[in-house]
Amino acid sequence: MLPWKRVVRPLAALLLAAAALTVPTATATGAHAAGAPSSGWNDYSCKPSAAHPRPVVLVHGTFGNSVDNWLGLAPYLTHRDYCVFSLDYGRLDGVPFFHGLGPIEESARQLDVFVDRVLAATGAAKADIVGHSQGGMMPRHYLKFLGGADEVNALVGIAPSNHGTTLAGLTRLLPYFPGVGDLLTEATPALAQQVAGSDFLTRLNAGGDTVPGVRYTVIATRYDEVVTPYRSQYLSGPNVRNVLLQDLCPVDLSEHVAIGLIDRIAFHEVANALDPARARPTTCASAFS
Repeated sequence: MLPWKRVVRPLAALLLAAAALTVPTATATGAHAAGAPSSGWNDYSCKPSAAHPRPVVLVHGTFGNSVDNWLGLAPYLTHRDYCVFSLDYGRLDGVPFFHGLGPIEESARQLDVFVDRVLAATGAAKADIVGHSQGGMMPRHYLKFLGGADEVNALVGIAPSNHGTTLAGLTRLLPYFPGVGDLLTEATPALAQQVAGSDFLTRLNAGGDTVPGVRYTVIATRYDEVVTPYRSQYLSGPNVRNVLLQDLCPVDLSEHVAIGLIDRIAFHEVANALDPARARPTTCASAFS
């Protein structure tokens, strides 16, 4: 083994272990199938504080759902006194648990309705959105075509599919979601729409990646094997900050799934993006904060 690997691998394992300690135990189907309430989030009696005046809406990725995708980040944010909400979108008839598969335009309309509900319940004027994978890209359709820019202050994308990937990249998600392989033989519009060069992505990115009035943050990992190349996740335009996880912590080895599920270094950077006035430097030590 090369000398640097003797240092990097144990450090990376330690960082991921620290992150994993914060994630409640649940199977991919167990929490969602049982209809278990999400602990500490989706509380419609929550009122945003003066320190955090906007509710945070979490948007899961392809094959994800409103519970399992957020067992790490949602408690991380609620512990820091954010009002946090998550939704299921893009459901296909007869497909339980695994969502984010329907037409992305329709998913964006579902997000629009959900944000309206959250704003009405909390009394806030605007929300912040944090999404993983498709969930970091799909809200851009809502912002650009459905009036979302009037309702959203910031969009934080964790490994977002902003400019698409290859179908082969999407199929690399399969080992993380046992039993979904058969879905690829059915009508799954969101998969085709996330392939680089699709008609959907061409329309979404025409005329610029951003809309006025919204702050954008992209958090990417160089080890992403699903949305590739990882730089395709980055956005161009005003009010954009593109962050590479390994620039913050070189020994962080998180790939596409881990960065959204358990990576507390990424979570720390999400918190900074939500509250830039109180941002603290993100380093490897952030895994323990």
